[in-house]
Amino acid sequence: MATLGDNKDNVVVSNLKLERMLSMKGGKGEASYVNNSQAQGQHARSMLHLLKETLDGVQLISSSDNDIPFVIVDLGCSCGSNTVYIIDVIVEHMRKRFDTTDQQIPEFSAFFCDLPSNDFNTLFQLLPPLANNGMEECLASNSHRSYFAAGVPGSFYRRLFPARSIDVFYSAFSLHWLSQVPDVVLDKQNVAYNKGRIYIHGANESTTKAYKKQFQSDLANFLCARSKEMKRGGSMFLVCLGRTSMDPTDQGGAGLLFGTHFQDAWDDLVQEGLITSEKRDNFNIPVYAPSIQDFKEVVEANGSFTINNLQVFRGGSPLVVNHPDDTAEVGRALAISCRSVSGVLVDAHIGEQLGDELFTRVERRASRHAKELIEKLQFFHIVASLSLV
Repeated sequence: MATLGDNKDNVVVSNLKLERMLSMKGGKGEASYVNNSQAQGQHARSMLHLLKETLDGVQLISSSDNDIPFVIVDLGCSCGSNTVYIIDVIVEHMRKRFDTTDQQIPEFSAFFCDLPSNDFNTLFQLLPPLANNGMEECLASNSHRSYFAAGVPGSFYRRLFPARSIDVFYSAFSLHWLSQVPDVVLDKQNVAYNKGRIYIHGANESTTKAYKKQFQSDLANFLCARSKEMKRGGSMFLVCLGRTSMDPTDQGGAGLLFGTHFQDAWDDLVQEGLITSEKRDNFNIPVYAPSIQDFKEVVEANGSFTINNLQVFRGGSPLVVNHPDDTAEVGRALAISCRSVSGVLVDAHIGEQLGDELFTRVERRASRHAKELIEKLQFFHIVASLSLV
């Protein structure tokens, strides 16, 4: 478990498993994920046509089995309204498909899955109440939900559900998060030691190879688990940060988010004597933006899934600003966006007080480069539609 040093804000977390700690920033504060996931929502909405194509490939339950619920899972749901919106979209689309075949509409069940540290309380507060007056009335009401809901805490790199129990798996903006920072990246004696950096953008080849290996191992474990849990005829829709460059040291939008102003802010803390260089070097963002080839290699090696669609999709900027010419607003937007997804890890590593100092410097630096950020900070996503072989 975590230990405290002489300074109560200097928390050592190297011996604390990432999956027990990693989460988007919970609650409803200014830097919370709930209030800073609009960009993810916009990106998800821009891909709805691809999601619906995947749903059109799902095998419908035969009329003789209409007492069996149709089961949907969001893997890496986090705690914002985006996951609720997506589940609504999936349920409504599948209800219409059942309607067109004159089959009785089954009951729907949705599982919201994320790591145990996720703020499930905030998520559940966003769920509309379940209607109790029958499915037809429920579906006709905008103020009630048309499915049974439950939260499932656990890592999606392992089994989470009974065999052959899930019709649709959905996962967006989560699979680029690794199960751990590769050990060699934090080993001073190893050539992959990421000295002077907190991310792999621009790092040496050995470091990026370690990250790629970790990503592909994690994705292989993910696919093995889902291949056992998915019903025959089910489908899976996956979205994760990706890159267009073949060079893994160029992490694209993720690199601009974590590897420039964020990196420089850590260096500021070192130069100002607020943290040691070793403290900085022991912090690495466990994110890897794969190329489409990185992703494809793992799916094909696994052999359990047919690739129905695999593409790189331009998602747009992670920054949501009302006045792009307002440099202060752009700087603030970048700092808050960065904190909403990495703040929990930062605070665990250096404490909340130094975390405040760090993100203040991120904001200052981003404000000075606001025009460049507006023009160049774009996310690309790997989008995959898979079904069992």
